[in-house]
Amino acid sequence: MKKISLLFVSIFMGSMLYAQQIPQLSQFMINDFAINPAIAGMNDYYQIKTSVRNQWVGINDAPKTTLLSIYGRSSDHVGLGGLVFNDQVGPTSRAGASLTYAYNFNLSETIKLSLALSGGFTQFKIDKEGWNLANPNDPLMIGGEIVNLVPDATFGLNMYSEDKWYLGASVPQLLNSELTLTDIDTVTLDASLARHINVLGMYNIKVSHYWDIQPSVLFKTVSNQSQIDIGLKTVYNDKFWMGMDYRNNGDISALLGFNIQDRYMLGYSYDIPNSDINSYTSGSHEFMFGITFKPSTENQILR
Repeated sequence: MKKISLLFVSIFMGSMLYAQQIPQLSQFMINDFAINPAIAGMNDYYQIKTSVRNQWVGINDAPKTTLLSIYGRSSDHVGLGGLVFNDQVGPTSRAGASLTYAYNFNLSETIKLSLALSGGFTQFKIDKEGWNLANPNDPLMIGGEIVNLVPDATFGLNMYSEDKWYLGASVPQLLNSELTLTDIDTVTLDASLARHINVLGMYNIKVSHYWDIQPSVLFKTVSNQSQIDIGLKTVYNDKFWMGMDYRNNGDISALLGFNIQDRYMLGYSYDIPNSDINSYTSGSHEFMFGITFKPSTENQILR
């Protein structure tokens, strides 16, 4: 029983140590609302974005993540949004949904600040079916699934100058909700959704009439573990972009994407893993699709 208990703990703690208790995204600078809910209201239109990530392809039970978000400005000062997600890591999964309210106000003529709060729920599940066990009659392994449904919240703030730069922070899993990892009354095996801190920023540099360069950074920390992503994206004529992302664990990502008719957005990233695991995986793939509901321009109306 002690060995089984250690297995549960290692699954959960292993997820936390590699930042997988919160889904990882290489295109964080594009689906930024999924990182910081205070992004809502930064632009004067609504957006829908979905990301699908298959991490460490070739490794059994590697993380698989799906995210869907919608967010935008509801009025001069209010931004609204919503997010649903599913993150599968081996026999464990984490799914949930949240709604966001963000209030935006002026700090100066050109700089604004957004404060946001997201509330919803998270379901953490352990599926005990199909495990190869030395002792299949262990009472801890009786039953099919262990499911925990707990409340969840995220606080975010974001300081920005529209279409130029933004810098903000968020605290996901704010409530630090407790999880019970066993369904046997005589065994106590508890954990929690650990409170994280994310710092996210981006700067848009106008190089010419057609070209923009957008450096970005994402810093994530939980307990005594931290990770930093540094991204660089080049954009041509607001239609095509390419770039790269470097993670301080040695991973490198290549980014590619384009906009169609200023409304539809397609993106792809490929992660080249670090030397510790590159013998076991061909890399990670992430796909992104977005729709923006920008007001029609005069040229589009006359057309």
